[in-house]
Amino acid sequence: MSVTLYYGSGSAYAWRVWLALEHKGVPHEVKLLSFSEGGHKTPEYTRLNPRQRVPTLVDGDFIIRESAAVMEYVEERWPEQPLFAKELHLRATQRRMIREADDDAGAKVHQVFEAVFVPPEKFDAGKLSGAVATLKAEIAMWEPQIAGTYMNGETVSAVDYTLYPHLAIIERFRLRKPDAIPADLFTPKMAAWAERMKALPIMQKTWPPHWK
Repeated sequence: MSVTLYYGSGSAYAWRVWLALEHKGVPHEVKLLSFSEGGHKTPEYTRLNPRQRVPTLVDGDFIIRESAAVMEYVEERWPEQPLFAKELHLRATQRRMIREADDDAGAKVHQVFEAVFVPPEKFDAGKLSGAVATLKAEIAMWEPQIAGTYMNGETVSAVDYTLYPHLAIIERFRLRKPDAIPADLFTPKMAAWAERMKALPIMQKTWPPHWK
């Protein structure tokens, strides 16, 4: 059966699913939807995803949306090259970390995004400074959780593929507001982890097209 991923460039949620498919070596087609052109709001896509969000994965006749659910589906559908631990407690911890990556890290990154990517007349230096401080504190909370080369040990997992896409956009924040994003935003171990993630071949292969 054919596998198609509907994706939006720069969406951390869609990116993680693309990474999961690449990690497992699943043959698939990626269909890029343009947010600026309303590609996620067309009648054709709305039939696949009534909420008009990305990602959506189509596996033959089966359609699944919402990135965390899609990741779980990919893991069970193609169990080779696992993304989740077999051991119960570590797997539960991974699911907790994924929720925190979305609800905490991702949310705080989005606050910085909203403060950076605004028209010049609406820019608020105080709002940006506060958002950056909050994000810096959030990133520091992840450092003690690094259990090896990657978040959960020596093997990359669903946690790494969830967290890194949220944080990768910080490079673009620095390009837009270099004086507002401190060099020590990442703690040393988190900075080293981020460099290892960026260097993964599949990370470079799936890098958001409009970031290049």
